[in-house]
Amino acid sequence: MRAAIYGAGSLGTILGAYITKNGGKVELINRNKAHVEALQKQGAKVTGTVEFSQPVTAYTPDKMSGTYDIIFLMTKQQQNGEVVNSIKEFLAPDGVIVTLQNGIPELQIGEIVGEERVLGCTVAWGATMTGPGVCELTSATDSLTFSLGSLQPTPNAHINDVKSLLELMGPVEIDRNFIGSRWSKLLINSAFSGMSAVLGCTFGEAAGDKASRCIVQALIKECIDVCAAGNIKIEPVQGKDIVKLLDYKNRIKKAFSFFIIPIAIRKHAKLKASMLQDLEKGKKSEVDAINGVVSTFGRKVGVPTPMNDAVVDIIHRIEKGELSPSFDNLKFFK
Repeated sequence: MRAAIYGAGSLGTILGAYITKNGGKVELINRNKAHVEALQKQGAKVTGTVEFSQPVTAYTPDKMSGTYDIIFLMTKQQQNGEVVNSIKEFLAPDGVIVTLQNGIPELQIGEIVGEERVLGCTVAWGATMTGPGVCELTSATDSLTFSLGSLQPTPNAHINDVKSLLELMGPVEIDRNFIGSRWSKLLINSAFSGMSAVLGCTFGEAAGDKASRCIVQALIKECIDVCAAGNIKIEPVQGKDIVKLLDYKNRIKKAFSFFIIPIAIRKHAKLKASMLQDLEKGKKSEVDAINGVVSTFGRKVGVPTPMNDAVVDIIHRIEKGELSPSFDNLKFFK
């Protein structure tokens, strides 16, 4: 069996390092030549909540050859159409693309290669690339979990192979309500990644500031409400029922939700959103695939999403150079 991580940036490099370190085989593919050269010469250096270096197999996309049984897709979601069309020729006839991305990318990828050749995976941890070949794990080591699933009732035959590879890093749950798991991750990303990008801060800082936390709470509530209207059951995250903890219909429950938000995110307090990292590099962000999905689905089911709409607008203004990530942007929320 041959496996590759396509788009091995911060998350993919750490995943590849763990898999290789613990006896698995996976090839890391990235178009960043400086990063690939560092991986080839020095191996993957993992810093942060763990510290280790691991030799890995790494190369650029132009060096791909043959076919792969499993391709973990970890590029930015806005590139999916171009990327998937370019790599589908390298996918074995019974091979599978495993999406480890934000939003709900499986629908678009399924249209290109067939839903039977797609598995989705939500990742409960975060990372930051700090230099070529060097990636910082920013989440606690007991949060290195995955939720794996399919849009189809009968998943691809490689699902157990994928599970075995991922388990070389952390626990894997095969989720029968995968769309519910996708929305669990989307809830977290729309609130914390969205505010991290808007304010230019970490998840913990977004939750710690009371004015910011009010917006985080409202973003979470909007996500819960659109799912309720759309008959989507949001799945627990790492065993915690986030709807039960964070939803509210009265002042007492709202106060409890507000109080518990910093506690709920404490294992990921040092995480800086990949959207913010993109903005800092002058790149376009994935906001349309995160907060934009909540807004779009809200319009479909008739639920207003003014806070998610505001995050999308602010981040697009940052991309245009009209604004910068800053706590000053709190004034744009009404």
